Amino acid sequence: MKVSLSIISIFISLIVHSQEKIILGKVLNFDDSEPLAYVNIGIKNKTVGTVSNSNGSFKLLLNDKVTSKDTVVFSYIGFKTKKYLISELNKIKEPIFLQPQNMELNEVVVNSKKIKLKPKKIGRTSKGLGLLHSNFYTYYEKDVDDRLSKEKGMKFKIRRNCHVKDLNFNITSNDFKSLKFRVNFYKIENELPTDLIVKKNLIFEIKDNFLGWFKVDLEPYDIYLKEDIEEVAVTIQWLESVKTNKKSKYFAISTSASPTHTAYSRDKAMDSWNKSGQNLSFYLNAMCE
Repeated sequence: MKVSLSIISIFISLIVHSQEKIILGKVLNFDDSEPLAYVNIGIKNKTVGTVSNSNGSFKLLLNDKVTSKDTVVFSYIGFKTKKYLISELNKIKEPIFLQPQNMELNEVVVNSKKIKLKPKKIGRTSKGLGLLHSNFYTYYEKDVDDRLSKEKGMKFKIRRNCHVKDLNFNITSNDFKSLKFRVNFYKIENELPTDLIVKKNLIFEIKDNFLGWFKVDLEPYDIYLKEDIEEVAVTIQWLESVKTNKKSKYFAISTSASPTHTAYSRDKAMDSWNKSGQNLSFYLNAMCE
C-alpha cells in the first residue's frame, strides 16, 4: 500500500494514508509555550474529534465527509477558543497557541440567615439486575484512541441551590490499567446539552481494572448549582487510556431502559448529541436547600 506524506511543519502535518487523512499537531499555552493537555479538538456535527494528550500532541482523523472548507475548533477551559479551516491548517508552520482568557468568577452571596442544607442524591443509585450496560466501545472503532473525547452522561433535575460533593457511577466492565476522564456540567436547551456551566477541568483517573461503584470527589472544586438551573446534563468524557493487554476494549456502566429519564452521548468533541430513554447507574451526592 502506498503512503503519501506531506510535512507542513515539525508540529502540524497532514498525512494521507489510502483514503484516510490525519492531521497531527501540538497545542501550547501562548503565554509560556507549555503544552496543554486534553484540549477538545473537532469539527462540528461531522463525527470528527479528539483531545490532545498529556504532552499537548494530537491526532485528528478526518472522515470522507470533511472538506477543505470545514472548520476545526480548539476549545479549552480558561482559554480563548480558536478556529481554523482545514485549508488553513495545511499552511500552518508552528504549533497551535491558545491564549488564556480572564475567567469571570460567580458572585458568592453570604446570607446572615442560617440555611439548613440537606443531603440529596440526584440520579440513579441502584445497580439494578446488571442486565443492561452502556458501553464506551462500538464495533466501528479500530482502536481505543478512536474513543478520545467520547462522552456519556445523564440529565438531572435540580430546582434548588445545591453544593455538589461527588459523582458516582457503577462500572460493570473494565479492560484498562488506567483511564482518565473529565466531568462536564452542561446547560440544557431544547432538550440537549449546550454550554458548559462549570468552567473547571474536572479530571479523574480510574486505575487497575476497577469494577463497582466509583466515586469522583468534586468537593475541592466548589461546585454550586443555583436553583434557577432546573436541569443539568452531567457527562464523563474519555481523555486517555492504558490497556491491560492488546485485546483490551471494554468499559461499561450499568443502565436500565426508562421512558422517564434521558441519557446523553456523543462520539466526538463538537459532535451532535444523541439522547435515549436510559437511566445510567450514575448520580450526584449534594447538599441542597
